[in-house]
Amino acid sequence: MVIKQSEQIMKEVGKVLMGKEEVIEKVLMAIYAGGHILLEDTPGVGKTTLALGFSRALGMEYKRIQFTPDTMPSDITGYTLPGTADSGTVYRPGAVHTNLFLGDEINRTSPKTQSALLEAMEEGSVTVDGVTYQLPKPFICIATQNPVGMSGTQPLPEAQLDRFMIRLSIGYPGTEDQIRILDEKRSQNIMEDVHAVVTRDMVLEVQNYLSAIRMTQDILRYMTILCEHTREDAGVELGVSPRGIIALSRMARARALLGERDYVIPEDVRAVFLDVCAHRVILKPQARMEGRTVAELLERIMKSTPVPGMPGKR
Repeated sequence: MVIKQSEQIMKEVGKVLMGKEEVIEKVLMAIYAGGHILLEDTPGVGKTTLALGFSRALGMEYKRIQFTPDTMPSDITGYTLPGTADSGTVYRPGAVHTNLFLGDEINRTSPKTQSALLEAMEEGSVTVDGVTYQLPKPFICIATQNPVGMSGTQPLPEAQLDRFMIRLSIGYPGTEDQIRILDEKRSQNIMEDVHAVVTRDMVLEVQNYLSAIRMTQDILRYMTILCEHTREDAGVELGVSPRGIIALSRMARARALLGERDYVIPEDVRAVFLDVCAHRVILKPQARMEGRTVAELLERIMKSTPVPGMPGKR
């Protein structure tokens, strides 16, 4: 049942983001894993469209904020206002009080505003004037950022990057897909064609079921060693954290689920290793000057780390 629904979800989102099946699948995996997604790409390739398409296909409430230099933390978390003598203060919820929150161009705002998302992403709650408010479940943050170096951008702090389960790049569509996009846009509002396949309660059920996907001690050790190697390289300033290893395990389980398996195989880990870990690794300035890249480092680590045997079925 989950596999059939997943295929339908990806088909619905594919109506508005054409030719990007792999990206759509990985975003769905991250949502099943209960993680947050960072989309880094140039403007105009469909990052916002992707988030809105998923919100409709998953039957989730959706809110969006366009981050600008004057966006305030209270726009994210909400704020309190003086009330009557009987009611005291009144809380006005912010944009994160939703199921799927889109933070558009998150690296165009101040670090203070960026940090307003930290508690929401980690704890599923926000604290305003000393009072903690729980967010709806499920809560997924999809944030987009322009490549660092573009006008008005500034890097996200490492603590915030670490809270995104994966970082993806959509990239430009192919020639035929661009022609289809032009034809569809000319004839109709294609977002109206995206229909809800599941409900948010069903998404929660899948997220809760994920822990039942088996992972052997060999696989756990394999993931841990892969991530430890990122910390040991002489050219690395910051390696993958324990939070990153947990994210890797969740994504591997989600891939196993979409592969119609109740156990994780090494290929599940390898298929998502770069997406989970690349934004968590910071190279030293000397390594960057030498032309080294994080992707090359992670590929080398995967090649040099022995792969455990396949787990047996029950």
